[in-house]
Amino acid sequence: MQDYLSKYLSHLSIERGLSNNSLSSYETDLNRYLKFLQTRKVDSLEQVKPEHISQLLWQLKEKNLKANSISRNLSAIRGFHKFLAKEEFSSVDPTLVLESPKIGRKLPIVLTYLEVSKILEQADVSTFLGLRDKAILEMMYACGLRISEAIGLSVNDLFLKDGFIRVFGKGSKERVVPIGSEAIHWLKRYLIKARPHLAKQFSQNILFLNHRGRKLSRMGVWKILHFYVNKAGIKKKVYPHTLRHCFATHLLEGGADLKTVQEMLGHADISTTEIYTHLDTSYLKQVHKEAHPREQAQ
Repeated sequence: MQDYLSKYLSHLSIERGLSNNSLSSYETDLNRYLKFLQTRKVDSLEQVKPEHISQLLWQLKEKNLKANSISRNLSAIRGFHKFLAKEEFSSVDPTLVLESPKIGRKLPIVLTYLEVSKILEQADVSTFLGLRDKAILEMMYACGLRISEAIGLSVNDLFLKDGFIRVFGKGSKERVVPIGSEAIHWLKRYLIKARPHLAKQFSQNILFLNHRGRKLSRMGVWKILHFYVNKAGIKKKVYPHTLRHCFATHLLEGGADLKTVQEMLGHADISTTEIYTHLDTSYLKQVHKEAHPREQAQ
């Protein structure tokens, strides 16, 4: 069945444009699934039963895997069998009668605006690397970017005169995101005063460079943020994705509508964006008080 897995991974890569990280996760989950089937003496697709998949999910639960990890495994298995049935490699899809495990919605950690500002103020912008750090953190907060989107930017993706940037998100989906004046200011300073000193002949048009002139890595951004969080004295657990959470939450608190925030974040499903409405009910209460006719009548 490894041949079928290879065909499915090729399908995800070529036709759906999944990133290497996503492909690696699918490969890991599905290899675990195929090995489990081997332990149950299942050596053909037609022999797979819904109970086999249920048994695997139960086994993962007993190993104390988190609910979202179990759900991700089931999603990978569903996609695999759907592909096999569609391509007529298999006459049955054993996942059709399975229910997804219920997952408790975990609210992300979000910083206050003052906490974000304190972090952003820590960079020493008199140095080339400090100016780069300032530019990338300001931009990630201003635009709500994923870390992969930020480090994947090219100089050609910036349209600063028009006030927006072009971003390639999950599945290489392109979107246009507005960028504020503060982030524009620091990006321009970085481009003029720092990037030329970091760039090498092989740097091409990569926007954010490390001290060797190569593309800044995910770990590089994590270390940068971690350094400034500690320097600012923030005790919360902060990750690069936290800036994206802050972007969405602060926009909604400021009056932005959910659909617009969804578009800027690049969420395919608005239910993903809705989690941010649970982070600060004070804003929703205020809107209700100002807009509801029974409140206005008092």
